[in-house]
Amino acid sequence: MSKHLLDRPIWNALTTRWAPLVVGKPPALRIAREYGLFAATADDSRESLSALADLVAPRGETWLIETYEPPAPPRVNIARRMELLQMVAQSLTVAQTAAPPCVELGDADAPEMAALAMLTKPGPFLRRTNRFGGFVGVRVGGQLVAMAGTRMRMPGFCEVSGVCTHPDHRGRGYAGGLMRVVCERIIDAGDTPILHTYAANTGANALYASLGFTVRAPVMLTVLTKG
Repeated sequence: MSKHLLDRPIWNALTTRWAPLVVGKPPALRIAREYGLFAATADDSRESLSALADLVAPRGETWLIETYEPPAPPRVNIARRMELLQMVAQSLTVAQTAAPPCVELGDADAPEMAALAMLTKPGPFLRRTNRFGGFVGVRVGGQLVAMAGTRMRMPGFCEVSGVCTHPDHRGRGYAGGLMRVVCERIIDAGDTPILHTYAANTGANALYASLGFTVRAPVMLTVLTKG
């Protein structure tokens, strides 16, 4: 398997900066269920795949992200596979407009964040996903209408995630402005911003490119279920 951290983003997050949130032990790990759906194995050996199967809950999904299509673990179903693009921003483009006025988001905002994510479906957003941190949002009339934050972390890299805007407030530059705020903070902390996006989501991918993100590699999302 590749030794570049970004070729195995989930495994390298789970074994480094996500380590305090890990469930299981090598050769298979997953993030605690209240935070996310992500899991990974040390390799594709029979022992690793069997350990991964033990971490897949009878109900719900478990997500893998690899540069290839991993084999199915025993006793587990592959519900779907989807192509993603892994994008990296070595630097940001010059902003053409001022960032929207944003607010810091934390535990008190978690119910609203979850409701916005459920409406817009930016990716897995569970009870404590907001605790990955770095979330900022835009409020209009007191209502949370847009947000962006961070998710996977590993040495030298931090993922931008949870980017979404309420359908009634799109087209106002909120998503791009919030992403720029999050990315600038990541860079200021000494890391490089990364993200994972559905390859077919051309509108969002054009936005990411306008901010300075370039495609590093195609990757495969594999969704596992049991029962």
